[in-house]
Amino acid sequence: MLYAVTGRVATITLNRPDKMNAWTPGMETGFRAAMDRAVADEVVRAIMVTGAGRGFCAGADMGRLTPAAPGEDKPAPAAARDFTLENFGQRYSWLLDVPKPIVAAINGAAAGVGLCITLYCDLRYMVEDAKLTTAFARRGLIAEHGSAWILPRLIGPMAAADLLLSGRVLTGREAAALGLVRALPALGFVEAVHTITAELAELSSPRSMRIIKRQLYAGLFQDLATATHLADTEQVKCFATEDFREGVAHFVERRAPAFTGR
Repeated sequence: MLYAVTGRVATITLNRPDKMNAWTPGMETGFRAAMDRAVADEVVRAIMVTGAGRGFCAGADMGRLTPAAPGEDKPAPAAARDFTLENFGQRYSWLLDVPKPIVAAINGAAAGVGLCITLYCDLRYMVEDAKLTTAFARRGLIAEHGSAWILPRLIGPMAAADLLLSGRVLTGREAAALGLVRALPALGFVEAVHTITAELAELSSPRSMRIIKRQLYAGLFQDLATATHLADTEQVKCFATEDFREGVAHFVERRAPAFTGR
């Protein structure tokens, strides 16, 4: 796992290019540590996730998977047993609780768990000719890591059923047509996504982004009245913040914002 900070953007790069960044327990540990590092860094206001080489993440490293013998119940991996039952405490759903925006830069093939990770990012950009697939049904598996819950909420029930039941391969253009990603040309892709991420970090209040992200994902479990009450409560709090005063001032003075996050 590579970690770098440029300006106010932390870039986390999955770094097994010889294996198309196929996912391993070690990568999962490193990914969580890199996210924790980005959250703790007050300079960082947005996070970009991408892959080294020509792939984003080709899914679980199949060479490390060992099927159970007939009649044998294979125990769940330790990492899957220790999470709490809270909605944002599940494997990979914790990304929804990261208080900074996460932008997936899908630079190449994404499959299985690699695709699942992007589903829990806030924004997804993808090379227009790159390919993605859920793959589960074609490996004798099921829709893992909450993908059967989050995918219908991103692209609708029928489109989600299509991708999960068929395990078919889509290009970035096809995924963009479904609303799953935004497709960009391969040339200059990572740089373009970094620019988009930097605009979030520089032009939007970090306090506002943190609360809006909470609204977006808490809203998945709320009724309209509860979501509106939360919005009304948070809006009143905004008026006493430095970021609100700066938001008005930079607009009136026609200059770039200098948000503090307070």
